[in-house]
Amino acid sequence: MKRDVLVGQRGMHMSRVTASAPGKCILFGEHAVVYGQPAVAVALEQRISVSVENLVSDSDSWKIDGMHFQEKKHPHVQALRNRMWPSSLGAPALSIRIEGNIPAASGLGSSAALSVAASAALRTARGRWFASTNDIQNPDTWNEGFSSTFETSPLYSNVSGEIDSRRRMVSDSQYLANENVVSVDECALLAHSVEAIAQGGRASPMDSSTSAHGGIVMLSDEVEQEVEYLYTRRLKIAEQERVWHLHSIELPFDARDVYLVIGNTGVYAPTSQQVAKVAELLESEPSRMKEIETIGLISRRGIKSLLEGDFEAVGRAMSENQIMLQSLGVSCPELETLIRAASPSSLGAKLTGAGGGGCMVALTRHPKQTSEAIELAGGRTLISRLGNNGLSIDNYENLPIWKPEM
Repeated sequence: MKRDVLVGQRGMHMSRVTASAPGKCILFGEHAVVYGQPAVAVALEQRISVSVENLVSDSDSWKIDGMHFQEKKHPHVQALRNRMWPSSLGAPALSIRIEGNIPAASGLGSSAALSVAASAALRTARGRWFASTNDIQNPDTWNEGFSSTFETSPLYSNVSGEIDSRRRMVSDSQYLANENVVSVDECALLAHSVEAIAQGGRASPMDSSTSAHGGIVMLSDEVEQEVEYLYTRRLKIAEQERVWHLHSIELPFDARDVYLVIGNTGVYAPTSQQVAKVAELLESEPSRMKEIETIGLISRRGIKSLLEGDFEAVGRAMSENQIMLQSLGVSCPELETLIRAASPSSLGAKLTGAGGGGCMVALTRHPKQTSEAIELAGGRTLISRLGNNGLSIDNYENLPIWKPEM
């Protein structure tokens, strides 16, 4: 990891952290997962990178990609500022740069990848205070921070105000600032809270958890026995509390000959609008909840097939899932065109993400052939293997950028 000393134009030492996180693709279960049904997502090779650095001037004005920071334009970053970098505690202004190859508003989890990478970068930049540094990944040793094992309601209920992450005051606290203070769970939790606020309280933790942990992540309405349990997320919406149990799936077989080919329609379709569309449909026609439940049953068959290494059955589950998504009204002609083009050379194909545009995905053993067919039908393609690395601290120099007082 590179740690060269950087010097600004005025001779001031520059501090910088760069973190990255992958996008995701849902194999089955989107939309239904918002209502507690199981779903499976895989981390893609495509990533978002976030760099944060101190300003070389004494300006208190944040910058993003060289421009003046606008809260309404970057709600995810603003929410993370309130949670990780509160000005009320003396946190200085930062310059942020965002890069990556995940298309925005395409259903590939670009906003979650941004939130995960940004939270990891900010944690590295501020370090962490500990009661003991003997086991720094154990939240019980933290004097400040966020964890699934702590009370999390302030993260989800405090939309615009700053949040103080300090948990306790200890006279002999120990402080560290490097990549080791980053907690995957904390970054996934922060990213989900930000996504929930941006989507009006309806976001599932699928995107954020897959981006943070990498590999293959399963969400279920119950704790599953055949996969590794990670944690439980709870989100209150009006009078209802929704609960998701997150798991990690370790493939017990060689999957190197199976690929995902993503086809982008180029049609802009904000996730929040599609999520709200399904919510309105279910509210006006409660009987349509049967389609959500059917997606849940399909997902369970797909999960079983995935664990058994039966990719033909996984592909069939994806295609069946697409029929239900069509019925819910979240597909579109452009997606259907690309799905039809991919089907002859793939094991299964469906939209991925919220739908209404964005992307479709095909599971295939012939990625070049499938990609060419999608492109001939008017799509832009990305190719990825199954299950890639999660969040990563890629570089840092001259830490900390800000050392909060305890």
